[in-house]
Amino acid sequence: MSLQTRVNYINRYREIAMQFSKSGLGFLIEEIGLDRVISLPKRILLRQQNDEVLEKTYAERIRIFIEEMGTTFIKLGQIASTRGDLLPPDLIKELEKLQSHVAPFPAAEARKLIEESLEAPIDELFMIFDDTPVGSASIGQVHRAMLHTGEDVAVKVQRANIEKTVRTDLEILRHLAVLAESNLEWARNYQVTDMIEEFSDALINELDYTIEARNVERIGKTHKNDNKIKIPEIYWEYSTKNVMVMDFIKGIPVNHFDELDKLNIDRSDLAETLARAIFQQIFEEGYFHGDPHPGNVSVLRDGTLVFLDFGMIGRLTSDLKINFGSLLISLMRKDSDGVVKAIVKMGVVPSDVSMRDLNREAEIMRDKYYDVPLSKLNFSDAVNDLFGIANKYKIKLPQDFTILAKTLLTLESIVSQLDPDFSIMDVAEPFGKALLLERYNPKNLLNFQIDEIQQLGSELREVTENVHQFSKGLKNQNLPIEIDVKGRSQFSKHLDRVINRLSFSIVLLAFSIVMVGLIVGSAILGEGSIIFRIPIIEIAAIFAMGMFIWLLWSIVKSGRF
Repeated sequence: MSLQTRVNYINRYREIAMQFSKSGLGFLIEEIGLDRVISLPKRILLRQQNDEVLEKTYAERIRIFIEEMGTTFIKLGQIASTRGDLLPPDLIKELEKLQSHVAPFPAAEARKLIEESLEAPIDELFMIFDDTPVGSASIGQVHRAMLHTGEDVAVKVQRANIEKTVRTDLEILRHLAVLAESNLEWARNYQVTDMIEEFSDALINELDYTIEARNVERIGKTHKNDNKIKIPEIYWEYSTKNVMVMDFIKGIPVNHFDELDKLNIDRSDLAETLARAIFQQIFEEGYFHGDPHPGNVSVLRDGTLVFLDFGMIGRLTSDLKINFGSLLISLMRKDSDGVVKAIVKMGVVPSDVSMRDLNREAEIMRDKYYDVPLSKLNFSDAVNDLFGIANKYKIKLPQDFTILAKTLLTLESIVSQLDPDFSIMDVAEPFGKALLLERYNPKNLLNFQIDEIQQLGSELREVTENVHQFSKGLKNQNLPIEIDVKGRSQFSKHLDRVINRLSFSIVLLAFSIVMVGLIVGSAILGEGSIIFRIPIIEIAAIFAMGMFIWLLWSIVKSGRF
């Protein structure tokens, strides 16, 4: 690290410390260890805090501090606002208020940045380039332009040196997180180091416009045959890491209800289209718009829905999709056990969590919504209750699931304003059921069982290898040992469970193969499956089912499963 870089870092640390004091968080200066970078006179001066600020809640003070610290802190705060599973509700509410109030940079600078990135003069790139930006944010701004081929486009250009500024701030925040965890119990409880790393990855991705461009294309493929949805087209020959060119689409913000009514646009139909589009992205492709607020969703004069700004995208793995589908169905069925199982499968549950207490929380949640019809179920309340449970028991949910939850909360807020009688759960239900049907069709069931057998086989090999290495070490070193009978018994039971789970998976796989074979055979033979008036296929199916139940019972009866 050069001397100048070191000086810049120290100055930034001092700026953070001073802003802590101004925001009513001065106590953190000494608790974290930032007092070492501030002279004694300044330290004494910083202790004299503004009484007006001290009247505010800690959540409000944190939001004020973040706003004053600029781009990196604001973007991280906005990302953190999706983590209702990790942070307290009052802080989440304050973080949701964060907005990037940044003045646009000069047009001459924008032109220079575009020319450097695309390696060509503006006049060669565009027939018309409007110097007045149509939008400005902390990372970049957008200009309207026209290509020489006649297309009306939006040119998104990144601010100069913004990546360097962000990376410097992130490095400082990582160091502060380590200091905080070393000195403060609450920082360790909230695992602030892990949080900073997670949020940093998301922010770094936003600095690469090629990632956003690929996100636009993925979402575009989902709706390519839907004439009610429009996604901008990306012009790759004019796009780089720092510049992105796409269709310019000017619509009416989806929450400008008076304008929609003047055009006789059916708001109920619009609500259904928006909800269906989001659930289609979630369940069919696994890539979905992570920030569908009214500024990013607009409506054309013919009622076509337009999605804009794809900087935040959620991604669901196949397992996460299945677990979310299970959670959705469990919520619909008021199945508290199913809710708990889905949460546990999705999150990282601390080892000291009482499953009995967790189930009791789910029971309370079930009772709260038991008599509520599906069409009247408030999804926002249900999600906030889920986050409350996760937060209480320190269950860390995947970031993409929390983005998903945030997306659905935003979706429900918009559609409830478009049509107060509309329920997103009515739209979600068929998607959730279809996902579970796909999960349990014979082909996918076979693949699942094969994966399960491979996993259990690996676990069994690891156990036997560890036993072999342990016994080999004892033999070579001739060490006297005392065998703990209780420990040996527990190990034996664990080994039995692994073997029985492996046996069960093999039996289930065999049964699945037999049943698929019988079904396919029946489809091929048709009436030919009856020989001498005896239904061969049906009898074989009953026999296979009987064998499966007998084998399953013998495994379960052992009590070691």
